This record gives sequence, C-alpha cells and structure tokens, in this order.
Amino acid sequence: MSDEVVLLDTWGSMFGMRVKIALAEKDVKYEYMLEDLRNKSPLLLQMNPIHQKIPVLIHNAKPICESAIILQYIDEVWNHKPPIMPSRSDPYERAQARFWVDFIDKRVPYLMYNFS
Repeated sequence: MSDEVVLLDTWGSMFGMRVKIALAEKDVKYEYMLEDLRNKSPLLLQMNPIHQKIPVLIHNAKPICESAIILQYIDEVWNHKPPIMPSRSDPYERAQARFWVDFIDKRVPYLMYNFS
C-alpha cells in the first residue's frame, strides 16, 4: 500500500517549516495544501477539531497535529533515514539539533518576510 501524505499549512508558518524540512530530510513525498486561516477549510476543521490550527500532517487519512508531535511521528514512521533528533547518548548532537530548531523558529520567518 502506498503512503498518502498531506500537509495542511499556511505560508510563512515556522511550525509548518519544521515539518516541511523533516519531510524533505526523510525524502517523504506529500501533497501540500495551503490554508487560509481567516477562512479555514472543512478539511482543517475536521482534521484538527480541537485547536483548528496548522500544521496538520494527514497520513493515510489519519491526522497528526502540533509540529513537535508531527516531527516525532515522522521520525518513527519513516525510520529508513537517520533520525531528526540524535539519540540521547550524544548531548552535543542533540544541542546542535536544538540550535537548528531555534534558528528556524527565529530566523526563517524574518528571512521569508524581508526577502520575498
């Protein structure tokens, strides 16, 4: 059975950017669906009825919400590539991974808005 992967996201979301980077690192093909947060789609409301926000990863019709949880899910499901977060046995490597998460959170939105 082929994986069906859909990402509900909006332009400029640092949380969605985390998910897109993780999917790229794991070579996961997915359909990208742009959401208008002022006019939320029925699909977003159905897939994330509690918070009604993005990103939402839909894998084989099952929704996964919240970017940190989505990243853990991606790591567990598509484990054919090195993990996104290094093992607990290497604190330095984990610190480096946290640096890049922080970079994405703080710098990528700035770069997107100031150089587009």
